Amino acid sequence: MTDTSTRSAAQRMSSEELARISMRARRLILQSIHDAGAGHIGGPLSVTDILVTLYFDTMNIRPDEPDWPGRDRCILSKGHSSIALYTVLALRGYFPVAEFATFDQLNSRLQGHPDMSKLPGLDMSTGSLGQGLSPGLGMGLGGRLKGEDFHTWVILGDGEIQEGQIWEAAFVAARYNLANVTAILDANGLPQFGWPHPAGYTRETPYDDPAAKFRAFGWHVVECDGHDHADLQRAFAASKAERSKPTCVVAHTVKGKGVSFMEGNYLWHAQVPADDDLTRAFAELRIEGEAQ
Repeated sequence: MTDTSTRSAAQRMSSEELARISMRARRLILQSIHDAGAGHIGGPLSVTDILVTLYFDTMNIRPDEPDWPGRDRCILSKGHSSIALYTVLALRGYFPVAEFATFDQLNSRLQGHPDMSKLPGLDMSTGSLGQGLSPGLGMGLGGRLKGEDFHTWVILGDGEIQEGQIWEAAFVAARYNLANVTAILDANGLPQFGWPHPAGYTRETPYDDPAAKFRAFGWHVVECDGHDHADLQRAFAASKAERSKPTCVVAHTVKGKGVSFMEGNYLWHAQVPADDDLTRAFAELRIEGEAQ
């Protein structure tokens, strides 16, 4: 399941295989946060299918050689969703799944935000929202100047793109025609907080029509269902085929995807599941033919 070699186009995984991996990843996300008593849930569950499709089907990587110079780069700009990235890295073979017993503990390599100095497979330390796209552009520009053909993928949150630095980077990427950079927007439409209102925070969409805004900045834009692995494969292939400008893949997702009582509920942005919550969630996240 988790070979440690690069994967060619002829070896692409089926959407059914990817869906099974996503199911395992969601179970591991919930178990780890439950055991640690801390962590984010809503965003990690919405970005899971994106990460699984990238690491198991799309990206040119070598898990047994994480610093391989020719690898594709991936930056999780929405760093608070680190548990999803850790889960996919472990299932892909970068480090043992057993290490999740240390998640968010002192001296663990699996901290609440990614630390590239500690964990193999990380291309950027992230956590301060809005700051992941800029280094992605640097990687893309550096690769082009060196004549290297790796691709850089940057995963953004739709609440995060309220940050001005995102749009400064978007302008620069288009100015330099960085076709080797793709921003993937995890568009779940539900940040932890909405817009200020006298009665409290509203739950309005964080950003109106982000696809149109990236187009206005000169980007190639592809929209897809962020939970349909075949549609994600299509969108990522279209991104890599673009040769004249950077691409933004707007992946429409559901916060808390996979667990009915968490889906679309902002209260599960960073809530820890109790024992009964975990039991109910696992009853929904069943993998046919496997012991649960």
